Amino acid sequence: MRNHIWLMFALLCSALQAQPLPSVTSGRIERLADFASRYVDARHVDVWLPEGYTPAQRYQVLYMHDGQMLFDAATTWNKQAWGIDRTVSRLMQEGRIAPTIVVGIWNNGKLRYSEYFPQKHLPFLPVSVQSALTQAAMEGTARADNYLRFLVEELKPAIDEKYSTRPDAASTFIMGSSMGGLISVYAMNEYPQVFGGAAGLSTHWVGTQQGNTAVPLAAYNYLSKNLADPKNHRLYQDHGTTELDALYGPYQIFIDELARDRGYTSTNYLSKVFVGAGHNEAAWAARLDTPLLFLMAKTLPVNPKP
Repeated sequence: MRNHIWLMFALLCSALQAQPLPSVTSGRIERLADFASRYVDARHVDVWLPEGYTPAQRYQVLYMHDGQMLFDAATTWNKQAWGIDRTVSRLMQEGRIAPTIVVGIWNNGKLRYSEYFPQKHLPFLPVSVQSALTQAAMEGTARADNYLRFLVEELKPAIDEKYSTRPDAASTFIMGSSMGGLISVYAMNEYPQVFGGAAGLSTHWVGTQQGNTAVPLAAYNYLSKNLADPKNHRLYQDHGTTELDALYGPYQIFIDELARDRGYTSTNYLSKVFVGAGHNEAAWAARLDTPLLFLMAKTLPVNPKP
């Protein structure tokens, strides 16, 4: 069954494709406009560089989905934004995270669901559910694996070449909310040599607008075989308790147990419940400190780029 809220969201996001650069409170944004790919349709990529960015210093990199929702509420469909530039700037100024670049990858409108739903979850679904999701929500084709190939084989090399980054997995993170949370977790598990940490805020384990067992069980079965090694990865999960987030509690508990069974501990796995929080950018912005500090709070030596 088509999700009318997601469809409206996708159409509105598509209409924003021609928007000017978002305003930020510090640092600056450089847009890689209509970034071409062999695997997915071209889309904008907004790269936030912190105040005082210099090629003489190397920066860790945070990749984020739904890039048009990250910086400036004046340019978003719902007049809300993560304000990621403000939070990262403050944490850097406080010395709590190392110098950081944020890469905001725009979603692709009506194909957002097909790019963000973890493709290798599908074989664990009953055939009828798999068919319904693929035809109704994915426009007939699952695209998540191609989306990740775009990130790993095309976008990340371009970012590492153009900017002064720390390209190793220990300095490369991926984050998103809702379906963006799903694809972030999937990205780390499919490419553990690329992403050292992932954060899913309000991770949409249910896959639809209703509670169900099939989609979360498929995620559980995939993760039970593919969860990245806890020795060198960090995973953050959270959800609120109102709006769509009210569905997530029971499913997140199972994922938490699975992570512990696979060797994750409080040092590399954190799952939080934010009572009263809903499913929107304002809620995610309000708690951004928590995932950023969990994934990225570490002291790195200065390593000038040659």
